[in-house]
Amino acid sequence: MSLKFISRITGTLTVLCFIFSGPAFGVTANLGNTKAEDIRKLLKVSGIHDQLNIVKNNLLNQYSMGFAGAYPKMPDAFWEEYYELIGQQDIDTLVERIIPVYDKNMSHKVIRKLIEMFETPFWEEWKVKMPAISREAGLIGSEWGQALLQSDTFNEKLKGLIQKHDLEGLNKE
Repeated sequence: MSLKFISRITGTLTVLCFIFSGPAFGVTANLGNTKAEDIRKLLKVSGIHDQLNIVKNNLLNQYSMGFAGAYPKMPDAFWEEYYELIGQQDIDTLVERIIPVYDKNMSHKVIRKLIEMFETPFWEEWKVKMPAISREAGLIGSEWGQALLQSDTFNEKLKGLIQKHDLEGLNKE
C-alpha cells in the first residue's frame, strides 16, 4: 500500500470527521428551546432521523470501495469497526446542524402540525415501509438510467448533439 493512498484516505477521513463531528455549539442558540426540541422530534417521528443513518452507511459504503481495491483481504472485524467510525454522536451533531434549516423555513406551528400528522398510524406504516420502497425504487431508477445511457437511441442523440455543437472541432489540440 502506498503512502499516497494512505494519505488520501487519511485526508478524506479527516474531512468526514469534520463534517460529522465538527463543533455544533451555538448552532441552536438563537432558537427557543421548545422549537428546537420540536424540530428534533419532527426529525424522529417523520423518519428523517433514521434516514440519516442510511445516509451515513451509504457514505461509508462508497468510501469503502477504495479499501476493497487496496486491501482485497479484509477481516470481518475490520468492517465491523469501520462502520462504527461514524457514530450516533456524529449523527446527533448533524441533526444540530440541520435544525437551523428547519427553523428558517418552517414556522413552529407548522412543525407541531407535522408532528401530529407523523404520529398517526397511517404515517407510522409509511415510515416503516418507505426505506424499502426507496431502496427498491432507487434500484429500478439506477437500472433504468444505466439501460437508457447505454441505448442506441440515447447514444445517437448524444452523437448528434456533439456534432451540432462541433465538440470535436472545439476540443482539438
